[in-house]
Amino acid sequence: MGTTGKQRAGAARGPLARSAGRSLVALEQLPGALGTALLALGVLLFLLVAVVTSVVGVGLLALPAGLRGAHAVAERERARLGRWGPEVVGPPPPPRQLRDAAADPATRRELRWLAGHATAGLLLSAVGLLLPIYAVRELTFPLWWQLLPDDQATDALTFWVVEDWAGVAPVVAIGVGWALLTVVLTPPVAELLARRGRRLLAADAGADLSLRVAQLTATRAAALDAHATELRRIERSLHDGTQNRLVGVTVLLGAARRAVLRDPAAAEEILERAQDAAEQALAELRSVARGILPPVLEDRGLAGALTGLAATSAVPCQVDVDVPVRCAASVEATAYFAVAEALTNVSRHSRAGRAAVEVRLREQRLCVRVTDDGAGGAVEGGGSGLVGIRRRVEAHDGTLTLTSPPGGPTTLTVELPCGS
Repeated sequence: MGTTGKQRAGAARGPLARSAGRSLVALEQLPGALGTALLALGVLLFLLVAVVTSVVGVGLLALPAGLRGAHAVAERERARLGRWGPEVVGPPPPPRQLRDAAADPATRRELRWLAGHATAGLLLSAVGLLLPIYAVRELTFPLWWQLLPDDQATDALTFWVVEDWAGVAPVVAIGVGWALLTVVLTPPVAELLARRGRRLLAADAGADLSLRVAQLTATRAAALDAHATELRRIERSLHDGTQNRLVGVTVLLGAARRAVLRDPAAAEEILERAQDAAEQALAELRSVARGILPPVLEDRGLAGALTGLAATSAVPCQVDVDVPVRCAASVEATAYFAVAEALTNVSRHSRAGRAAVEVRLREQRLCVRVTDDGAGGAVEGGGSGLVGIRRRVEAHDGTLTLTSPPGGPTTLTVELPCGS
């Protein structure tokens, strides 16, 4: 009976936890949506003024700038959507000639998105952000209402003035209502804004092929750069480390050979130093070899390799791998190095108490997610190594997404095509 009760409690908490998680994700997305909505409103007003003044000819000069502004705001929205899901590949900038721009389907879709996002999108994102603010205000009202002047102790909507503790209870009840509305309404609002943006801001089917060719060309160039960088790293490791060790071994062996007859004790000491140098060179060779393609991947598979990484992590790490088939060796190596770099960053920069690695194979794509409960604020560059990992991932036609708001948590998501 006790076990059954725990199972029922866990089942009851499951949907609530999922709803709360979806609301938190939506609340992370809505500030960005509100920002692009404010930009869209500014560009929309500029375009309206330009259209009105076009009657006297003045606005015709401003319309191209307004169209470029609309495209720039749309690009910011594509970048925002790409941080929370699949990348949105947009069309090229609008044509410079007004007649060509008016006939361009992509430009017309961007203007439709601009008008809706600057009006309904602005209203929805603002309401979505006000709901949790109202909820926090009303739920904490009992803590501070007595500090206010008598005529200012009211609820958020100023329905009545609270004069005693009996009037506080309805305010708290309203706060519970605001909290429920936050949980219920913010996810669909964020999803609606994202779905509309993806539908209107993606490139049309006719442009997909040329954009795809351009994207693959850029990815190929990045892969070649990453390959050259890796070769330089290996060369430096061998030249500055192993080669110097072996040169030292050669020098010590020569000194030992010369000293073996006249001073056997000194020769014995020199041979010991030569053996130590040879062992260090062998360890460095093994380290370089593991940096090229870890043997543990071949011996134990991706699950075993990631479990070994977690075991050596400075931060306690939980690994959950569900990959029933083996992927290509290069795909597994890329996933391994991405997790290794992420855990290194967690231990060095995040001040996290725990980390988790989750790997799934869904629809022929290897999905790797690394999360930690640290301070957040992680960015690519700055010596983090994520730029190199992104190049590795994009070389496989995969995607890398980093989500790290200030205060955490940090989530690194990598998706790689993986044929069975």
